Amino acid sequence: MVDGKQPREVTGTTSDAITDGIAAMGNLFSAAQTQLAGMAKYTTDFFIPYLLSVNYFQRVERERLLTEDLQESLDAYLGLLENNIELMTRSLDGTARMTQAYLRNEADEFTEALKQCLFEFNPGKMKAFTARQADLMNLVVNTYPEAIAAIEPEYGFHFERGVHAKIQETERFLLYRVTPSLPNVEVRQDAKPILIIPPYVLGANILGFLPAEQRSYAHCFANRGYPTYIRILKPIDTTPAMQVMTGEDDARDTRRFCETILQKHGKPVTLNGYCQGGYNALCALLSGLLDDLVDAFVTCVSPMDGTRSKGLARFLSRLPRRFNDLEYGTKILPNGNQVADGQLMGWVYKLKSIEQEIPAAVFFRDLMMFARFRSGTQTVNKTAAALNYWLQNDRSDLPMEITRISFAAYNTPIASDGRLPVDLFGGKLELKRIQEKKIPWLICYGTHDDLVEKETALAPLDFIDAEVTPFPKGHVAIATSWSAPDSACALHTRFEEGKYRGPVRFHMDLDDALDQARRKPAPVKAGRSQKRSK
Repeated sequence: MVDGKQPREVTGTTSDAITDGIAAMGNLFSAAQTQLAGMAKYTTDFFIPYLLSVNYFQRVERERLLTEDLQESLDAYLGLLENNIELMTRSLDGTARMTQAYLRNEADEFTEALKQCLFEFNPGKMKAFTARQADLMNLVVNTYPEAIAAIEPEYGFHFERGVHAKIQETERFLLYRVTPSLPNVEVRQDAKPILIIPPYVLGANILGFLPAEQRSYAHCFANRGYPTYIRILKPIDTTPAMQVMTGEDDARDTRRFCETILQKHGKPVTLNGYCQGGYNALCALLSGLLDDLVDAFVTCVSPMDGTRSKGLARFLSRLPRRFNDLEYGTKILPNGNQVADGQLMGWVYKLKSIEQEIPAAVFFRDLMMFARFRSGTQTVNKTAAALNYWLQNDRSDLPMEITRISFAAYNTPIASDGRLPVDLFGGKLELKRIQEKKIPWLICYGTHDDLVEKETALAPLDFIDAEVTPFPKGHVAIATSWSAPDSACALHTRFEEGKYRGPVRFHMDLDDALDQARRKPAPVKAGRSQKRSK
């Protein structure tokens, strides 16, 4: 009986092994196919701005090659070739490092599966391993983009829904008052108001990240009952006034909004710029146009002296001077107006960090994000989905004159007397004016920010005093991670044993100080008291 059963058991085991082996091969084929599709998508997304840059480059060089000295042109092109070779070397290095990191993460499981195949003639573990790879590839290539698209209704302000009141508008901007995202929170009309100036390129929605999750920079103020206003750009492609806007226009519109806010609440405005918005706000403040309207200033991860940037300044310095020119990123609109291509400017920041941003490295980095979890437990969290939605969708072209201001800040340092490398209304912009006007300034920066490094954000400290608050993590962590009210560095708290305070706490303390000053009785003049004593 035993001898009679054995062939059936062997046959069954062999059949299972063959089935598992075929399944493993099918999984490998599926994983490889999905990976190729994913790599093609990642590569396409990266190279679309490259094709735009080639188009702009050819347009400019068709004219310059006819007018420039031949030897100078040859030297410039050789310098560009050297720069491109360096970028290719760094991109290959970044790809190799991320690929190795993923392979190391999967090596143990693969080795165990291979050992079972070779020595036990059992491909069961190999079937499970290949199924995991196929699932991971599907997560990155299909499930992840679906989750990113699905987060759109929860991400950002969605002004079109009418939740936030539109208070005023100019030819170029809209002024909205941010409505609290928490129920039963009432905005105190007598509280100190704040005006937030978002960056031009990266848009405003990153400051209204995930309101329903209580991860929103702007809502951190609004949810504490403070009148919170945000300046929103009108669509540049349909707004000619925005296309030709100057730094003076930016300052005038900011003044107009501050006047309206002051009239509504009876208290001077706290001006708060995020990233590039901080530099433009500083220029408006130093021009004197906001005198008696703004009495406090907050900047978050704002590039105050781009020449101190280790990454972008190094990248720009390696470019031949001929090609470090805004013309190579200029888009000509159908109406003839010229704007800076926002998509191309975002791509330049990717080139700066090419080791992390080359498509293959990004693909394997996304794989690693899911590979750290056990099979079947991988999910796309809302924070990751919203961040990627922002990166993929919130890019805007810039007015050329506003771009020239940023270009100057990254190519010319602040002068030894604290003068900025740009002028407004024909006058100098000097940092000492902040101190002369006794405007308290809180500078916030990210300790691991590779877009606006610490040295770039803190450059004004060489010339004037300001309060400094370092936040862990990178460029948008203040708006995403630390905007959560229960986070370790919540914006409304003091943290690190009370050494630092977030921008909301800074604003709260200013409001308390104003209220205390108003409640304090006015001093009685000496002459009057002497008369009464008689």
